[in-house]
Amino acid sequence: MSGYIDIVCNIYTPEAVANGWTGLDDDFKRQVRMPPEMFGGLSMEEYLRKMDRAGIERSLLIAVRAGDMNVKHSWEIPYRVIADICRAHPDRFSGLAGIDQTRGMQGLRDLTQAVEEYGFVGAHWYPHWFGSPPDCAQIYPYYAKCCELDVPIMMQVGQNLVYSKERRLPSVARPILLDQVAIDFPDLSVIGIHIGVPWTDEMIAMCWKHSNVYTAGDAYAPKHWPKQYVRYADSYGSHKVLFGTDWPVIDPERAVAEVADLGLRPASHAKMMRENALTVFKKLPR
Repeated sequence: MSGYIDIVCNIYTPEAVANGWTGLDDDFKRQVRMPPEMFGGLSMEEYLRKMDRAGIERSLLIAVRAGDMNVKHSWEIPYRVIADICRAHPDRFSGLAGIDQTRGMQGLRDLTQAVEEYGFVGAHWYPHWFGSPPDCAQIYPYYAKCCELDVPIMMQVGQNLVYSKERRLPSVARPILLDQVAIDFPDLSVIGIHIGVPWTDEMIAMCWKHSNVYTAGDAYAPKHWPKQYVRYADSYGSHKVLFGTDWPVIDPERAVAEVADLGLRPASHAKMMRENALTVFKKLPR
């Protein structure tokens, strides 16, 4: 076990697939070249074996809230589902509370419960599922609550692909839109996941400008990461880049192997694969 931490991980069990908790149709699975035998999902036990082979000690599981539930084809994973998995495997998994900003005060109470009762270590938000940019007024109370709870929030920035033809979503979260958020909430750690493609330079710029903005190299195979992103992770941004897979989009064994092939300096590699996560997610076990 190498002690790596995957900060962006989805449950992809047969139950999750059957319940529509993935948001992925077969066309997208083929697009990301998922092996056909995996289309139906893997058990948590099988996934733990993948983590072991990859050297991943802990994965952060997202209790996804994907869109206003009053809108057709929105979906969510109940917090308790993720909490139960984390409770069964406390040394391997921690939870992230999905945010649905349309729920108002109830959503804020849910986030508080997730952190204080279920032990979740951060929040997760999908701007594109709500058609809401990161600096929209409706999400600001959730940023404030994250500050109060002392947890970071991660969100997908950059383009949004067609995960399912039933619900085509707009790309509303260019990384530059984190600028005002970081200014308004200097005590909030914000992680722009999915690299910010195709606006990677904007993501790097936000991380360079703001001490409280970070990025994660997930959802894209490391061998295809933009060159400037790899250089940033191995130089003046080594303390700002975290490791993630966005499983099942990227297989953890592949991700870990391809990061190793990037040729990062040992100190930069160690920061990306573990140390930066421990810095940002203060509630993670040490």
